[in-house]
Amino acid sequence: MSQLTIFNDNNADNILFHSEDLSAIASELNAVGVRFEQWQATAQIDQDTSHDAILTAYANDIERLKAEGGYQTVDVISLAKGNPNASELRSKFLFEHTHSEDEVRFFVKGQGLFCLHLGDKVYQVLCQQGDLISVPELTPHWFDMGSDPEFTAIRLFNNTEGWVAKSTESTIANTFPLLD
Repeated sequence: MSQLTIFNDNNADNILFHSEDLSAIASELNAVGVRFEQWQATAQIDQDTSHDAILTAYANDIERLKAEGGYQTVDVISLAKGNPNASELRSKFLFEHTHSEDEVRFFVKGQGLFCLHLGDKVYQVLCQQGDLISVPELTPHWFDMGSDPEFTAIRLFNNTEGWVAKSTESTIANTFPLLD
């Protein structure tokens, strides 16, 4: 189940807000400029569905976002359980960083934990199947896929080079709970 937990940024033990209610999650995130919504596929999707078929199943929502946000590139990324490079891949995202564009992810299956450092708060958003999150450009954040990740996600980019991160040099990501 999707979740939002909000902490003071200087105390991971001090939970200010927690909810599994999708409308409450969307409302809290919208208030700080983060898009969170649910999408429904127009076709059945399973583990054998090709990336092209996944993009076709969500084409209406993808085209809507491309028109609204000026996104130029769309792709699908998948990671299967038991991947021998999981630890290395996980560590690639576990530091606080920013991007010069929105980070837009839609979870076709699986889950991931986005941690957003907004002002004096940390917003941990557990995204699961059906969830779209759009982290605004220059928002300090980190991402945890878990120790044995399994997910498929659609990514939208303004930058044709794709995902480019700039570290904030902060160690805050080391002080908050991880996905497992």
